[in-house]
Amino acid sequence: MARGHQKAQAQQKNAKKQEQLKKQAGSDQKTAALKALKHQCTVCMAMMPDPKTYRQHFESKHPKSPLPAELNEVAV
Repeated sequence: MARGHQKAQAQQKNAKKQEQLKKQAGSDQKTAALKALKHQCTVCMAMMPDPKTYRQHFESKHPKSPLPAELNEVAV
């Protein structure tokens, strides 16, 4: 039954390898999502992916604050 023992070891080794691959893939998605967020709100420091979303956020969350200069030409 030597082969049975080798088979069990191979399965355990493969399971560990698959876990490591899943962990790496998960962190890659997180870093990719963070890279997509390029604009930061000057008031609350929230991150937004594009200027249009940033302007909508600013107008709804900070209506009393003056609009930043970079958002003046962005159309809603």
